[in-house]
Amino acid sequence: MSACEIRVPLRHGAEFEFEAHSMNRRIYPIAQALLIVAAILSLADNASAEWKEKVLYSFQGGNDGAVPAGGVVFDKEGNLYGATSDGGAANDGTVFELIAPAKPGGAWTESVLYIFRGYNSGADGASPEGGLVIDKAGNLYGTTGYGGNGPCTLLGSPTGCGTVYEISPPTAESATWTETILYNFQGDKDGQFPIGDLTFDSVGNLYGATSFGGGYGSCDSPYYQHCGTIFELVAPKKKGGKWKEKLLYSFRSGRDGANPNGGLVFDSKGALYGTTYFGGNEVPVCKNNAGGTGCGLVFELSPPVSMDTAWQASVLYRFESYANDGEFPVAGLIFDREGILYGTTTGGGRHFEGVVFSLTPPRKKGASWVEALILQFNIHDGALPRGGLTLDSTGKLYGVARAGRRPGGVVFQLIRQPGNNWVHSLLYNLAGPPDGKWPDASLVLGEDGGLYGTTTTGGTGQECQGGCGTVFEVRP
Repeated sequence: MSACEIRVPLRHGAEFEFEAHSMNRRIYPIAQALLIVAAILSLADNASAEWKEKVLYSFQGGNDGAVPAGGVVFDKEGNLYGATSDGGAANDGTVFELIAPAKPGGAWTESVLYIFRGYNSGADGASPEGGLVIDKAGNLYGTTGYGGNGPCTLLGSPTGCGTVYEISPPTAESATWTETILYNFQGDKDGQFPIGDLTFDSVGNLYGATSFGGGYGSCDSPYYQHCGTIFELVAPKKKGGKWKEKLLYSFRSGRDGANPNGGLVFDSKGALYGTTYFGGNEVPVCKNNAGGTGCGLVFELSPPVSMDTAWQASVLYRFESYANDGEFPVAGLIFDREGILYGTTTGGGRHFEGVVFSLTPPRKKGASWVEALILQFNIHDGALPRGGLTLDSTGKLYGVARAGRRPGGVVFQLIRQPGNNWVHSLLYNLAGPPDGKWPDASLVLGEDGGLYGTTTTGGTGQECQGGCGTVFEVRP
């Protein structure tokens, strides 16, 4: 089965739907009405959007890639790296580099480092579903939602269950970047459909999430099985050795979470924190017709206290309903210096268009974490945030949302004031083609003070309906 025929789970604020995995991405149902309003509001001037934006690269939809999956990462030289879900010879996605210009203000140059071949071509990975992480040696790591040698099928056709891969820089023996499959998911009691960014621990092991698999619950039958996992890949002791997978937790839906997101974060004691898209409660308004129940939750996984014990899961917060709280988190979390967690939900809030929330840890043992909504989106200041947040050294928060005054989405800033009040500012309104459209991944801060990110559509590419996506920069 080619990537063009694969049905991919879409996470948005109303239901878990599916689309044909191709470069012709459709507009999500909730977004349709909002984007019509956004097109009207785009005629209005927004004086708060004072930052300057520059499209560093527009994907064209051929071998150069299309539909960026996740954000971008920097190397030591200031070059950017990322992955695309589509594009390449088999339309199974790519890994790319954007080479920084020699002089400030010059053009960035794209180089395709690897083109995925898919399940039918040697059980390679297919359709990256998250961004990249980079180690000290410059090796890149990511996930593909499909491909590999696992036995998973979709609509009667074999697709593989997804992979974790490494892309290594050229060496004396090889003049090109080299791909290595570190792990092939097997579905069922193992994970299926890895999603989101991976996370390193202090000794180089990798941690991530799969949307499905794990052996418990029925979260999207018959298309996908079970409710998702959190996994660890233990790095080999010797270079070139085999990575070993450990399942840390399998979600069960109901009061437990379901369909976890990637982008996990560690605390100082080695505990992992993340979010699930579904699960947590059975509020009727959060129940949908695609197999998911619950508004999502925030969880903690505490490491084993001895060799013969397992990781322990606990729910820090269950989102309640879209009118009074957030619902359906799509991205991971970040910590500030005080140990407060911050994140986004793509739905909920008084305007039903998503929120930014904080979770403050308890002061006493056994007490609960305390949630606060620090921003409830409306169409004037953005809507439907799907990326996580970025924290700078002064405590400012930065993020993106896929709707706003213009149809392409927004880049925003939140500054904390005394009394835990936050001031919200729009830094830039994305206009859509030839500008970018729909920023769906976390931003990364450059050493030059700029913010760098991706959009899943927009740009100048003509092979995709609405553009094939961009890499962009915004700066004061």
